[in-house]
This record gives sequence, C-alpha cells and structure tokens, in this order.
Amino acid sequence: MEKGFLISTKKFDVYENMACDEVLCETMPSKYILRFFEWSKNGVTFGFSQRYNNVIETVEEKYKNFDITRRPTGGGIVIHESDLTFSFIFYSPEMFNPNATYEKLHSAIHSEYLLNGINLDMANGIKTDYNVNTPTMDCFKKPVEKDLVFGGKKILGGALRKFSDYILYQASLQIEDARDNISFHKDIILSAFSKAFDLNFENFVLNDDYYDKIKTKKTDKYLNLSWIRRI
Repeated sequence: MEKGFLISTKKFDVYENMACDEVLCETMPSKYILRFFEWSKNGVTFGFSQRYNNVIETVEEKYKNFDITRRPTGGGIVIHESDLTFSFIFYSPEMFNPNATYEKLHSAIHSEYLLNGINLDMANGIKTDYNVNTPTMDCFKKPVEKDLVFGGKKILGGALRKFSDYILYQASLQIEDARDNISFHKDIILSAFSKAFDLNFENFVLNDDYYDKIKTKKTDKYLNLSWIRRI
C-alpha cells in the first residue's frame, strides 16, 4: 500500500483553484494527491481546447457574472455553483489512454456508491460524434462515455491532462446534495481511490510557499487574458 496526500487549502476563487492544481502537478509532494476544492465564490471553467468566444456565447446569461477561466484539462463548460469539485493527481508513467483512465476512475466511484446503497448508472455506448472538445460543449447538458448518471441526469463528469509521468483528473459532482451532504460524498470518493490505487491517504496542509506559488500562477496564467482567450 502506497501513501497518498489528502490536500487541505483555504477557500479559493476559480483562478486559484486551477492554479493550485497546476502547482501541485509541478511540485508533486506525493505520487498520489486528492484535493477537494474549497470555494470562496462561484465560478465557471471551460476546457483547454475550447474556443473562448464560443464558450462566452454558450454560457447562460445568469452565469455571465461568474469568474471564468480556462482549465488545464480538457472537457467542456462547467458551472461551479453547488457542485463538489475535486482533483486527483496520480503517478502513471505508461502510455496515456484517456478512455481507459476515465473508466477506471469512474468505475471505482460507481462501485463505492453502490456499496453505500446508491445505484448510479454509467454511460455506455455514447456515439463518438459527441466530441468533448467541441467549442460550445456544456459538460453537464449531455453525458459522454463513462460519465455517471442518476435519474437520467449526468451527475459526475471529469477531464484529464497528462503531465510527464502524472495525470491530472479534475471532476465535478453535481448531484442534488453535493455540498449539503459533503462529508458523505467526500468519504465515497476517498474510499474509491484508496481501493482502486491501493492507497493510504494522509492529511497534508499547504504551507506559505505553496500559497505564494499559487498566487503567482493565478496572476501569470489563470487570470491572464492571454490564457483565458488562448483560442
């Protein structure tokens, strides 16, 4: 059994949350890192390959006053208002297989919910013409392959990015009680990854040096229009 870090942070805005994940990918204090986002305000993220102008046209009017930035990972538009957002960074030196990786992560979470009496569906057989990198794709309007679904509605989606020997998985759980019953859902996800990767998680609190790096990354990249409007 290997050691993983369960990261605790203060509350962040959308720019800081994206910056934090990238700083962790650059520093890797552990080979396995799980972090549940703490939100200081609502936000919108969109995928690395999406076109900014099309995203802005697609976001509903009621969300246009939210802070918005481009993620380091792929996927579509995600509204961070009532979701449980989390990231998992893990050692994976082999050739990157996004579909297999996505299936492993979501199968682990699916199984753990089932053990706790909640039977979610896993999206299967989704046609490949629904491309996760289409410019205007709203991530939760329609499931893609291996997303988790409850009552016909997509409730868990994620996006991936390979950094050298590590993979960053950023996910949003948008089930009705995601934040009201947050401890339950956190325990499910923690247990799922503990079993799937044979990990023992330890708490890890970021120090001032990390917060300085996050602040710099926020200013230089995620708050910078050259990144947000990259394409």
